[in-house]
Amino acid sequence: MSKFLNILLPALGGAAIVLGVAFGMASRNYQSQEVDAVLSKAEAAEQRTKEKALEVAELTGRLDDLEGSLTDLRRSMANTGGTSVNVTQASLPKADYGLGRVALPQEIAAWDINIHPDGAGLPKGRGDALTGEEVFAEKCASCHGDFAEGVDNWPVLAGGFDTLTDKDPVKTVGSYWPYLSTVWDYVHRSMPFGGAQTLSHDEVYAIVAYILYSNDLVEEEFELTSENFLDVEMYNANGFIIDDRETTEYINWRIEPCMENCKASVEITMRASVLDVTPEEEESAAAKNTATDTDLESVKVAAAVLEQQDALIVDGERVFKKCKACHQVGENAKNKSGPHLNNLMGRSLGAVDGFKYSRAFAEASQEGRVWTIDELAAFLKKPKAYIKGTKMSFAGLKNANDIDAIIAYLASYSEQSDD
Repeated sequence: MSKFLNILLPALGGAAIVLGVAFGMASRNYQSQEVDAVLSKAEAAEQRTKEKALEVAELTGRLDDLEGSLTDLRRSMANTGGTSVNVTQASLPKADYGLGRVALPQEIAAWDINIHPDGAGLPKGRGDALTGEEVFAEKCASCHGDFAEGVDNWPVLAGGFDTLTDKDPVKTVGSYWPYLSTVWDYVHRSMPFGGAQTLSHDEVYAIVAYILYSNDLVEEEFELTSENFLDVEMYNANGFIIDDRETTEYINWRIEPCMENCKASVEITMRASVLDVTPEEEESAAAKNTATDTDLESVKVAAAVLEQQDALIVDGERVFKKCKACHQVGENAKNKSGPHLNNLMGRSLGAVDGFKYSRAFAEASQEGRVWTIDELAAFLKKPKAYIKGTKMSFAGLKNANDIDAIIAYLASYSEQSDD
């Protein structure tokens, strides 16, 4: 055997022994680490179990507290004569998320702000129409106008009396709403826009009083209180009926319709020639159509003028909404806080019978001043500047087209009866 092998073989044998010992040690360490990991997981699971048990105990305690609170609430409401609350075990939440608590009776009462037609729920307070005018101008006029006439498409609150059967009825507090409690409730609950429930009770009473005054339902110095609230009679109080169509009308539509021999006899009541529905002969129609081109042109021009005038009157009716709170025009028009405006053109200033004018208008009447187009246009532009001392609070119309339109509209009522 060579000297090289004598050296190599012992070296290889020693290395093998070292590697074997190292592998054995590594295997023993791995098994030890695995056992430690399993023990650690078991300890963590045991800790979580203990924590869950504590949570269950805490939830059970809270549930007991809730049941005790409900028992106290029932006892309290029974002692105070309140309506009992039907809360059963089944209606309790299945889990407590740690949010909120049971509402107190005082809190429930604070949230119950309904006002009923019989006055139930109405709080103590008072407010007069003059004070209401100031509050209304500050908090409501930007949408509803200074005189409750409505700005642009915002609701009109005044006027519209006897229009509910018209094609385009004006439904306002005065003409449509049957209960004053609805007005108080809505103003208190939802107004002013963007600042709901910021009004005091006295401010709500004052605003409602002013709305009543704007509809001529009360006098200027009227004060609305919780005591006289039910004494106010609404114009449309009896205008609503119970819907009985299910028993009076629907039954007529659910029967088998008659398709033949529905009448005992048939009679001719009118001839087509009498009704003038028979087409004319061509010769007869041609004979009647003898108008010249000049005649046709004149008719077209006249029609165009009438159409333009009609459009101006329609526009004037829209502008007149600013005046409806104080003035009426048309059939059955009456004096309100301002005189009626029938037959205005050519009428002397301050000449409507039965209306109490301001001193300024009385003096204008004595001077013999008459409502002309120019006079009315100047007045509508700036009333207080044109007639010094007038009590009319209307600021005037800035748009010249609006002035022309409302003059055309008023002129269209130049032959109305003053009755």
